[in-house]
Amino acid sequence: MKNKRIKKALKLVDKIEKIRSKNNKNWMDLLRISLELNFEKTSKVLREICKHDNDISKLANKINNLKK
Repeated sequence: MKNKRIKKALKLVDKIEKIRSKNNKNWMDLLRISLELNFEKTSKVLREICKHDNDISKLANKINNLKK
């Protein structure tokens, strides 16, 4: 019984992965267009995204360290 649920869940994860890979390509295409249209503004937005990603990574590391 439990194995069936796990198999179903893993199949769903595979489907999500396929959709996300297509969507990631769309995001990269959008980024390319944005860079071509306005490099300065796009690079500023990317810098802010990176800052927030770093903050998220730091918090994730804190969570990971809680298990030790």
